[in-house]
Amino acid sequence: MRSLWKTRLLVCTIGVTLLCTNGILAADKSEEEAIAAVTAQFYAALNATFKGQMGPMDEVWSHADDVTYMGPTGTMQVGWKKVRANWKMQAELHFAGEVKPEKLQVHAGSEIAVTCGFEVGENTVEGEVQKVSIRATNIYRKENGQWKMIGHHTDLLPFLEK
Repeated sequence: MRSLWKTRLLVCTIGVTLLCTNGILAADKSEEEAIAAVTAQFYAALNATFKGQMGPMDEVWSHADDVTYMGPTGTMQVGWKKVRANWKMQAELHFAGEVKPEKLQVHAGSEIAVTCGFEVGENTVEGEVQKVSIRATNIYRKENGQWKMIGHHTDLLPFLEK
């Protein structure tokens, strides 16, 4: 199972690298600003989810069958129904706290965009405050003129907790 996860991560990384190097994600300043805005919307939605609110997360995501979510637990959901179910489960846990992006790198083309960076902050799990320090990749696609998230991938990184 662990090697399958590593293989999927490698394939995603190679795919993003190829998109960037082939100019598909060539920098476009106005699109980069739009991606920065939708990324801010995603992190506001994430923090709302920690408080039990699902509406903002529903707004930021594409509802397509090809969206993916790979959270810090190592699982992977494919398709909006499964992705939404995972976010709903997290909302029901009422983690509280707040997570924000840091050192965010934005790569935007006309139809696909990627952000890479770190998520830092705190959550409260079963009454215990836990530091959040993970690396994150977000993938967006333009749908009907609006940027929508189609992929969110995070990894726990023990060395960042120090």
